[in-house]
Amino acid sequence: QVQLAESGGGLVQAGGSLRLSCAASGRAFDTPVSAWFRQVPGKEREFVALIALGGATYYADSVKGRFTISRDNAKNTMYLQINSLKPEDTAVYFCASGSRRDPVSPEYDYWGQGTQVTVSS
Repeated sequence: QVQLAESGGGLVQAGGSLRLSCAASGRAFDTPVSAWFRQVPGKEREFVALIALGGATYYADSVKGRFTISRDNAKNTMYLQINSLKPEDTAVYFCASGSRRDPVSPEYDYWGQGTQVTVSS
């Protein structure tokens, strides 16, 4: 049974930083791709970043240069380092593993419950 659990969200001022964690039970990160998405009320879940099994990474243009995705296999945990936060980064952030098709679309087998990130201006 694969379970994902995010943590690390919170309220931060613009320009600040946060590190989100996604702790996995089971072999969640043995899939080819794991990713972070975010969602605001009334909008579709938006791709943020992904990391492939071999370590390659890919980012949405809106976060490139500010966000860093990483994975610690020994701890079975994936991270999202978020720097230079902007108010428009405010959202619930979800981790996911097991892409079914297009890895930038929210079609994954496993999802966490989400962690809220709120950026004040």
